[in-house]
Amino acid sequence: MATTQTQTAEVDVALIGAGIMSATLGAMLKQLEPTWSQVVFERLDAPAEESSSPWNNAGTGHSALCELNYTPEVAGKVQTAKAIAVNEKFQVARQFLANQLEQGVLSDARDFINQVPHVSFGHGADQVEYLKKRYETLSKHPLFPGMEYTEDPDKFSEFLPLMGTGRDFSEGVAISWTEVGTDINYGALTKQFLAGAVKSGTEIRYGHEVTNVTPQGSKWKITTKNVHTGDVSTTVANFVFIGAGGMALPLLQKSGIPEIRGYGGFPVSGEWLRCTNEEVIKQHHAKVYGKASVGAPPMSVPHLDTRVIDGETGLLFGPYAGWTPKFLKHGSWFDLPKSLRPTNVMSMLAVGVQEMGLTKYLVQELLKDQSARMESLREYYPEARDEDWELVTAGQRVQVIKPIVGPRFGSLEFGTALINNTEGTIAGLLGASPGASIAPYAMLEVLERCFGQKMVEWGPRIKEMVPSYGVKLATDPKLFNEVWEYTQKTLKLEK
Repeated sequence: MATTQTQTAEVDVALIGAGIMSATLGAMLKQLEPTWSQVVFERLDAPAEESSSPWNNAGTGHSALCELNYTPEVAGKVQTAKAIAVNEKFQVARQFLANQLEQGVLSDARDFINQVPHVSFGHGADQVEYLKKRYETLSKHPLFPGMEYTEDPDKFSEFLPLMGTGRDFSEGVAISWTEVGTDINYGALTKQFLAGAVKSGTEIRYGHEVTNVTPQGSKWKITTKNVHTGDVSTTVANFVFIGAGGMALPLLQKSGIPEIRGYGGFPVSGEWLRCTNEEVIKQHHAKVYGKASVGAPPMSVPHLDTRVIDGETGLLFGPYAGWTPKFLKHGSWFDLPKSLRPTNVMSMLAVGVQEMGLTKYLVQELLKDQSARMESLREYYPEARDEDWELVTAGQRVQVIKPIVGPRFGSLEFGTALINNTEGTIAGLLGASPGASIAPYAMLEVLERCFGQKMVEWGPRIKEMVPSYGVKLATDPKLFNEVWEYTQKTLKLEK
């Protein structure tokens, strides 16, 4: 079949990728500049099928309430700076979601957010001691109200019956928890955002793969291919945001902006054990995070998670890491080699040498069979039966490799990185966790970097979207309490 090439009209804003990042930024810009035209390009035939899919992430709504990798212990002291920073960012997310419900952009809070206790779990003398110190430190902080702690086996078993039944408590066990954690279905949230966007005039082109992004004067020419017909079209945009998960790196490279020089990506896949026994699922209602094994990366933190997806409660355990050169779950086996450039090859090689611990961990994970996976699960759920669990593939993540001037050449980062050109006409988000949980915070950073000249004008409307904007809630407990009550009520979360 012959292909055709067409030229479309110019747009103000082009968003690449129909996931939570593009959906969030699109909603913000629509509220700030309702007359600006927007178009979304997505190579799959539906939104939120990659990292935003609810079974491709844990949906924890990362606020550092239970994730122990945000509170490392250094010289016997628990460090809380990262936990506080992540919590601050998630409070921004809560406020923005509440505002979008009030504005009618989002339609049903219960469809995408539900209250689920967040629990930190420690076993063995060292972990119990660490967890107690962590609790004593965080429970005094205004952003972590209502935290509880116990080492009592009876209380443990009452609160977490799956984890308590059949457990040997002689080694020592502790949990700290809060009842006000959340489970978030980022797929459902993305779909609500995009449904609202379509109503307000945004065009969404599914089945359209972006093959190139090139400068055209002060604007950008985006070349897309219809994956079903092969037809090629071009769109000229004043501003481009690349929220395409792992493919953000290659597209930013194609743009030619100097800010992406030296950056690389390290792809890591994941797998979960998903429970298939409804009776087992009913006995657990919490997100329980433990400590990663010695030498394992932060992304490997094991957790036993209650999920609420499409009105149904589920249960998963993991993650188990894997490796593939693909940058997306539905990507190409050539994604990694095609991302190599003369400017980033040294960074990539340096990380390969420096991160031997990660390499060893990945090899060990790849060698695990179902029996080994179940043994890991039984550290959390001692009486787990093989027949009650199935292995499912989770989302693909591309960890950021940053260029470093000096003897190290490059560093592997386990967070997110925003890349934009100096003119503020193109930006993209690299990296993974906490990712979706802090999307509104990250998109506010996009606005600040790329539309700085308009921030004074937009200020009052941004304060409506995020009442705490410009204020550290950690230093203003009164404001934190106000926005907490507001978001709990608006998001219809139980007290």
